[in-house]
Amino acid sequence: MIDRNDDATTALIARIDDAFARGASSFEAHRAIAPLVGAHLSDGLAEVVFWTPELLEQRIPAGDVYLECLEPPEDLDLSHASQRLDFAVTRVPMERTDAFSAVAVSGMTAGHRDRIGTFYRLAWQDGEGDWHHILDPMAWSLPFGAFAPAEFYDAERLLNDRADRDYWQQFAGDAPHKFGPPVNIQQIHVPTATWGGTLAALTQTYERLAERVRAGADLEPQERLFAGYDAVQLLPVEPTTVYEAGPSFWQEEAGERRITVDLKRPDTTNWGYDVVIAGMGTVNPVLLESGRPEELVDFAAALHNFPRPKKLILDVVFGHSDNQGTDVLNSYWFAGPNMYGQNMNYRHPAVRALMLEMQRRKVNFGADGVRVDGAQDFKWWDAEAETLRHDDEYLQSMSDIVQEVAGTRYRPWFVFEDGRPWPQEDWELSSTYRAVIENQHDSDVFQWGPLTFAHNTPFLYGFWLSKWWRIREILNHGSNWISGCANHDTLRRGTQVDTKLNVNTRLGGTRMEILDKAYDNPAIQMVTYAAFPGVPMDFLNASARASWGFIRNQDDKYGVKVVAEEAISLKWQVDEYSYSLPQSFPRLKALGFETREQLARFMEFLPALVEVTDYDLNVIAKLLNEVDPTLDGPHPVTVDGLKEIARAWMDDMHDYCNVGRHHSVLSGAQTKFNHQLREFRRARPWLRDNLGDRDRFDYRRPVEGTVLFTSLRYGPDGEQVYMIAHMEGGHTGDFDPLRLPIEGLEGFGWEVALRTPPIGGDFIGGPIDLHDSMGIVYVRKPG
Repeated sequence: MIDRNDDATTALIARIDDAFARGASSFEAHRAIAPLVGAHLSDGLAEVVFWTPELLEQRIPAGDVYLECLEPPEDLDLSHASQRLDFAVTRVPMERTDAFSAVAVSGMTAGHRDRIGTFYRLAWQDGEGDWHHILDPMAWSLPFGAFAPAEFYDAERLLNDRADRDYWQQFAGDAPHKFGPPVNIQQIHVPTATWGGTLAALTQTYERLAERVRAGADLEPQERLFAGYDAVQLLPVEPTTVYEAGPSFWQEEAGERRITVDLKRPDTTNWGYDVVIAGMGTVNPVLLESGRPEELVDFAAALHNFPRPKKLILDVVFGHSDNQGTDVLNSYWFAGPNMYGQNMNYRHPAVRALMLEMQRRKVNFGADGVRVDGAQDFKWWDAEAETLRHDDEYLQSMSDIVQEVAGTRYRPWFVFEDGRPWPQEDWELSSTYRAVIENQHDSDVFQWGPLTFAHNTPFLYGFWLSKWWRIREILNHGSNWISGCANHDTLRRGTQVDTKLNVNTRLGGTRMEILDKAYDNPAIQMVTYAAFPGVPMDFLNASARASWGFIRNQDDKYGVKVVAEEAISLKWQVDEYSYSLPQSFPRLKALGFETREQLARFMEFLPALVEVTDYDLNVIAKLLNEVDPTLDGPHPVTVDGLKEIARAWMDDMHDYCNVGRHHSVLSGAQTKFNHQLREFRRARPWLRDNLGDRDRFDYRRPVEGTVLFTSLRYGPDGEQVYMIAHMEGGHTGDFDPLRLPIEGLEGFGWEVALRTPPIGGDFIGGPIDLHDSMGIVYVRKPG
């Protein structure tokens, strides 16, 4: 029986009051209260706290505020696509102090790996007798997303029932352990990384790979994609937006003692960055095969228990909220609209404290590092100076948080994506990519470097020499930068480039081949791993030469516009053969676009009409119907039909981007070479440092139609690493790379360590004709 515990409720309220009395500032008081907010299991009771300033603003009497407990039936199964079930309703009166509503309750079932808990939300009654609800943004489990009641969960059991306790306990000590940077990083989008598309499926991939590595097996190309990395960075795994026009994952018929709910298993597709802030402390249910947040703990354990342990880096998005966030959070969380949706109200002490608490809870799932998305967006309005200021104090607070996993206190490694003064028009020229590094206390804080941050296009002629000034910055300042050209942003931007620009056709015979080789390029990889300082990062979809794009199927109002903007990627990522495969684009084919040519013709008209009509869907539909000869696809074209096409595009592209589709066509030589590069870098951690006085990096002059990068670096033990890479242009003709006039290259003792495909293993030195992204790494031992 669910019932209020008066003594425990009084004690809970007293703890909140005590925090206000003792806090040195309003922020410090809220910082002390934040760990209490949400629902927590304590001595068999559920202690539940909501931050509810909107109730004060609306003058809702404290006596009209309740904790609404929703007891699920025994046959609730989180693996079912849809269910219609009855939930028993119990309302327990809450107490209020300041802007917090709280209660301690007995009888609520705490969920865990093998049991579904009681669902809950705050309920309040207005003067007309109607009920209203407030959801818990600090929940530990959201089986039906951030827009549905939360599940009461045993958080202590969630975080402590883990298979990597030995890994964590090796770092235990009197002071918190501080994690430093990894050797390299693999960036992964969970839904497209495996056929299963869940954290459980990804965990199984790593566990099987670990078994193969322990057995000393010769890895296959699809296994090498995941091998040799020191860390794995997941694209955001927080709850994202839901279907703007429905259906809802939780749709109920109201009742006093019992409600009937139509439940739908969350199935949205999203690249991860369209968060609503609510639920940031837990896991997106779309990614959970079992519906249990333990899957993230299990994934961390699979990495930490790997034969050579891998670190887990979580990508967190606190710089903005999608506009849907205003439907689940009160207005005090927000500071006004921005290009992504809503700015967050960082200066509000409660919002600031709760967002930091969300981060603390999430990292406690078992992350060794944190990547902060869009750090340049953390701003506040200085009314006195009438200017926007970057909230570097907040960024410092993020990296100062002390985590605790399996009894070990630690501070994770931090990397910030910060391109300030972006989006100022001259940001590409003005950004130093060092603003956070220079403002933080820790010497090992990182930022994304200039070739990693968004707009790089290595498939256009002249790219590498046009970026020479940035490359010089990498050589001199890059030790605390993430390096590499392929990530979720750059690959997507590449698919949006006008095909009429001066494309480097030497990279391949088709646009698909060109794009694939541009972002999985052996020469670029060689420069990144054997020459550049910093920490290299690779994006799985690029390494697998899989497709990628802006994946989001929740939009109704602007869905057609988004697809119009993405339509150009059809030219880069889909050819007639790929489209013709039975598993490709089934939804679009069912709508009448049976061939790529038919879809491409429709997509030529759509972006132009979106622009000239100022996105008037009725006019767009009318004009599409007047095209002669008639367009393929649904006819006549209607507004609803346009939205159906947009949804089909997003769902089909999401499936098309799955890495599993590309396993059979992976190059054994290329995946093996990339793996060897990663191992080469691991064996020489000193390559992370900036270039020293004796080190050399340059391009061959005169260029004469070929851009050749050369690098000579000295290790602390006297080892020399010499690299030459063909970045673009024509054949060099036969020449000996060891005979170039580079100071320090003279003499004998050089041995070939790495060769890009297609250079064979029989090449051990001497003249060679370099072309089309070829390169060589030589090493010379001291003495």
